[in-house]
Amino acid sequence: MVNVLLPVTTIWCREIIRFYRQRSRLLSAIAQPLVFWILIGSGLSASFQPSGKSEETTYIEYFYPGIVVLVLLFTAVFATISVVNERREGFLQGVLIAPVARWKVVLGQALGGTTLALFQGVLLLFLAPLIGIRFGLTSLCLTLGVMVILAFGLTNLGLIIAWRMDSTQGFHAIMNLILIPIWLLSGAFFPSDGAPSWLAWVMKLNPLTYGVAAFRKSLYFDTATTNGYIPTWEFSILVISMFCILTYMGATFTASAKTV
Repeated sequence: MVNVLLPVTTIWCREIIRFYRQRSRLLSAIAQPLVFWILIGSGLSASFQPSGKSEETTYIEYFYPGIVVLVLLFTAVFATISVVNERREGFLQGVLIAPVARWKVVLGQALGGTTLALFQGVLLLFLAPLIGIRFGLTSLCLTLGVMVILAFGLTNLGLIIAWRMDSTQGFHAIMNLILIPIWLLSGAFFPSDGAPSWLAWVMKLNPLTYGVAAFRKSLYFDTATTNGYIPTWEFSILVISMFCILTYMGATFTASAKTV
């Protein structure tokens, strides 16, 4: 157990310490989604009414779960880009030649990114009562659990890409090409109700759709509200749990195949 915990906690602590020393990452990961939320949510509140959404629910409230997920996504980007920098600085080469299994290295990196994402997402949760969202203890615990699963899966997805990249420019290009579209097609920005049939199918195949649905269901677990048709909470948890397992396995395989 010590052989497992020591390398994992060491890498995890390193991620936390580096974040503490680079506090601009906190501003970058939260400020941009907040700007999107306020500007887009306010601009579309009067003109956009998703089918199935209750009349008393404003669009800025509907958009809120998607913004929290966007914060988790941005944190995954900032947390995993360090892999590219560490390869250039030589630290990663030292890790690769150490007598430590690659899955432990990946687990430490993933847990570090998950912790940072959860911290920043919780900060955004404090804004929920300001827009009329009231949740009890059960709802809060379920919401935090969904955030942990989502953050872990997204961080592993970022690690799959980061372990393959040699430049930060290429990393940003690939991440923007993949992560932003899957967020836009997750039901965070607009529901699948009323979308063209081909687009609705793309949204159903998107694993992040079920992450947003589970987050939305958990957020309103203690209250009765209607936010249009979204997958059930149980099925959504199953899908994002499988997403976490597969992305972790993919990140471990990618790291194991990487040579010094």
